[in-house]
Parts: sequence; structure tokens; C-alpha cells
Amino acid sequence: MSVETLTYGALGVRLKISPEAARSLAKRLRLPRSLSDDGKALVSVDLAEIRHAPRPPGGRQAGNVALLAEKIEALTAEIARLQVTAADHRADFERERERTDRLTAELLQVTAGTMGAGKATARLEDEVAALRTRGSIDSHGQAARRLGHLAATIVEADRKACR
Repeated sequence: MSVETLTYGALGVRLKISPEAARSLAKRLRLPRSLSDDGKALVSVDLAEIRHAPRPPGGRQAGNVALLAEKIEALTAEIARLQVTAADHRADFERERERTDRLTAELLQVTAGTMGAGKATARLEDEVAALRTRGSIDSHGQAARRLGHLAATIVEADRKACR
């Protein structure tokens, strides 16, 4: 149980790991640190208490490469599938937007026609009311002909509005 004061490099050599890994291990274990006269960090460590087994270099890398290549391939296939789905959704969106534009134009036309028919109906109703009040003054035949003409105009305006 002897405590030694080592640099990260020396600790790495003793544990058979890199100096960066030794520094990381010292931080993780919260080992006491100090500075040497030349500015290097020194770590106070009891090597008997540290249970560190270095990982074999490259042993896991070969398996990782194959696993990562497999994941990359799966993700590439997923990206391709999502791109096809996105293209389908985009085509659906474009069709629906064109359909909405056509329906909006049709609705505007129908609204304009309805407003025009409403104005024509109001005008004709005013004329009918005027004829009814004048009907007692005019001769009965002339008022009836005029009333029939107005009724035909109303029917024609209604037919145009329904188209």
C-alpha cells in the first residue's frame, strides 16, 4: 500500500494505457493532483488499489467496423424508403393543392353568380311591386303582359344562378 506520485505519462506506462486514458482514469477516480516544478500534472496513486484492466487494442474495432457498416447500410435503406414516401406525400400534396385551387375558383364564380342573381331578383321584385301599384291605373291587359314578362325574366335568372 504505497502511494506514488506519477505524471500521466508514467501512470499510463505502469497501467499499459495511453497518457490520455491515464488522465481520464485519474479524473474518473478523483485522484489527488498537483503540479510539478516543470508545470506537469502529478497524480498521487496507490497502484495496488486501482483495479484497471486495459482493453485489448483493436479487438473490438474489427467487430465494430462490421457492425457499423451494417448499421450504415440499414440506415441508407431507411433513408431511401423515406425519400420515396416523402415523394409520394409531395405528389399527393400537389394534387390536393391543384384541386383546392380549382374548387376555390369555382366557388368564387358561383358566389359572383349568386350575388348577381340576388341583385337581379331584388330589382325584379321592385318592378313587380311597382307594377302592382300601377296596375290599378294602367289597363288590366298591359299590366298582365308586363307581369308575365317579369316572371319569365325571374325564371331565367334563377336558371342561370343554378348552373
